[in-house]
Amino acid sequence: MRLSATRTARTTAVVSTALLTLSLGVLPAQAADAAGASAGTTAAVRHRPALDREALRASLDAFHTAGMYGAYSAVRDGHEQWRGATGVADPATGRPTGPDFEHRIGSITKSFTAVAVLQQVERGRIDLDAPVGRYLPDLVPGERGEKVTVRMLLNHTSGIGDYVLPAFPGILQDPGRTLDENRLRHIEPEELARLGLAAPPAKERGKWAYANTNYILAGLILERVTGQDPEAYITRHVIRKAGLRHTYFPSSPAIKGPHAGMYESFFGLIDPPRDYSTYDMSWAGTAGAMVSTTNDLNVFYRRLLGGKLLGPAALRAMKTTVPMEEPEPGQEEAMRYGLGIYTLRMPSGDWYWGHDGAVFGAGTWSLATEDGRRQVSIGYTLMKYQRFDAEGKPLPDPITPALYAHVNGALSGTPARAGLRSAAPAQALPPLVDQLPVR
Repeated sequence: MRLSATRTARTTAVVSTALLTLSLGVLPAQAADAAGASAGTTAAVRHRPALDREALRASLDAFHTAGMYGAYSAVRDGHEQWRGATGVADPATGRPTGPDFEHRIGSITKSFTAVAVLQQVERGRIDLDAPVGRYLPDLVPGERGEKVTVRMLLNHTSGIGDYVLPAFPGILQDPGRTLDENRLRHIEPEELARLGLAAPPAKERGKWAYANTNYILAGLILERVTGQDPEAYITRHVIRKAGLRHTYFPSSPAIKGPHAGMYESFFGLIDPPRDYSTYDMSWAGTAGAMVSTTNDLNVFYRRLLGGKLLGPAALRAMKTTVPMEEPEPGQEEAMRYGLGIYTLRMPSGDWYWGHDGAVFGAGTWSLATEDGRRQVSIGYTLMKYQRFDAEGKPLPDPITPALYAHVNGALSGTPARAGLRSAAPAQALPPLVDQLPVR
């Protein structure tokens, strides 16, 4: 799509504002207005109704009816499980989705990378509070190498910028052309790290600011201390240890198993949305390249939270959180970030642990109760469907409330059959933490 010079400047400004909003506006308004536990804690364990399969089916279908191309969801309560799919895997042919489709999970990869780093902490090879320069002196020298710690990388308080926009020059002006031209481009993690280290930070060191560069650096630290390719190490010591059968770092641009198309709209600048399910994911690496299924994600977080992947001290460190954003006046804090995992309060008032992810065309969200008993994981196939006005403010959006309705209902045991019931208007519901443009 070609834009005139005037429209290009206006569009760039609006999209830049929108991306900033999506990257930093991470407190879900509909969660913030709900009564619940104090910040950074999980509400007391309570009895939740058994899975209502009919309501789960209805709320997932409502997500498709609201405008999402296709989605698949897995919900678990103890030994009881439900899996479903809705919509189409290919809008052109009408090919249906399947509940066991493989899916690009974006920044949920960060949970796996953090587990691998914490395993090395347990072995005494990595010190969370050691400076990054101890492990990567050539890549992160000087004052930053001395002041930024491994813990700061994992909880996004490093003050390091994000590499994504520099890695895709021109994406704000002509996203379709830029994404197409880079579809088969391979990028080494050291190059991504250098781009991020040269990028302006969103906030000063010590304050939370999401940056994928942090997890590329974490992967390079893993490589330095283990002597192994970090993706191979994570595969052997995290994915296989968790017993996952359909989770992997892709070795080619194609997804191995059955999957849907993954469609990128880029806020309407790619019209119609294009399928980017085939893509060289070296640009995301240990920050966001993995493929999984919703069922595998439930297994992973259940075993992680149940202490099967990390010992008690390392798991406590992972769940030690920092504030992500200051709440608006009169609102309570609703979301905090740990080491590759966050906790947030949903409209039910309960706190949950997990992460979300987004890459070009693919979104994913996985949440669980603290004991891992009640869980939901959902994948969906149309990204940056949101629209903004000339000032970069979000316009009314029916898709995001439908997403929250399904996820909140699946966790609370009371799935909404007719949309999200919340005091927050639809246009006030910001997307999740990972919407710039990797997740």
